[in-house]
Amino acid sequence: MVKENTILRSLYAAADAGYRDFNSGLVPTVVADKFIGVRTPVLRAMARDMAKSGVCVDFVAELPHKYFEENQLHAFIISEIHDFDSAVRAVDKFLGYIDNWATCDQMSPKIFAKNADKLLLYIEKWLRSKHVYAVRFAVLCLMRYYMDVGFDKKYADMVLNINSDEYYINMMRAWYFATAAAKHFDVVYPYFERLDLWTRARAIQKAIESYRVLPEHKLKLKKLRGK
Repeated sequence: MVKENTILRSLYAAADAGYRDFNSGLVPTVVADKFIGVRTPVLRAMARDMAKSGVCVDFVAELPHKYFEENQLHAFIISEIHDFDSAVRAVDKFLGYIDNWATCDQMSPKIFAKNADKLLLYIEKWLRSKHVYAVRFAVLCLMRYYMDVGFDKKYADMVLNINSDEYYINMMRAWYFATAAAKHFDVVYPYFERLDLWTRARAIQKAIESYRVLPEHKLKLKKLRGK
C-alpha cells in the first residue's frame, strides 16, 4: 500500500488539469472523476522506470485500479516485460479489468512479435471471452502480428466470424479489415461483402481514408458501399 500511495503521489504530481478534461472526452466509457490528467509519454517513462527497478510488482498485483492512469501505467508495464510466458500471463490477468479502448490498444508487449505461434492459443481464448476488451485485444493482436508475412485467410475468418453488437469490438473488426485491404486486397475483398452492414460501412470508410489503400481499390469499395 505504501508503494501504491507513492505511485499515486507521482501521478498527481504530473497531472495537467487541461489534459485531464481533454482526455476524458476521448474515453467515454470511463467516468470523468477517474482521470488524473497525466500525459502518455510521462506514463510510459514511469512504466519503464518501474519495470527496471522492480517496484511494479506490488502495483500490478493490486487489481482493480481506481484511476484511468493507473490502468494505463499497468498496460505500459506489461508492454516492458521481455519474457513471453510472463507477459502473456500478465495480459491474460489484466484483460478482464480493462474498461476502455485506450488502455486496450496501447498495451503492446514487444515480446509477442517474436512468439506469434505461442500467442495464437491465447488469441483464440480471448476471442471466446465475454469481456469486450479481451475480444478487442485479440483482434488487435491478429492485426499486429499476423497481417504481414504470416497472413492467412484463417485469421480473417476468425475476425469475420465474431458475432457481437459491441461497438468497440466491431470498430476493431472494421480497423482489421481496412488494414488488410491495404496489404491483401484481392484476398480480403470478399470478406467486405460478407461483413455485417454496420461493420462493413466503417471498414470501407477507414479503407477509403487510408493513404495505403490503392485508388482503384478504394473505388471498388465505394461501389460496394453504394449497393
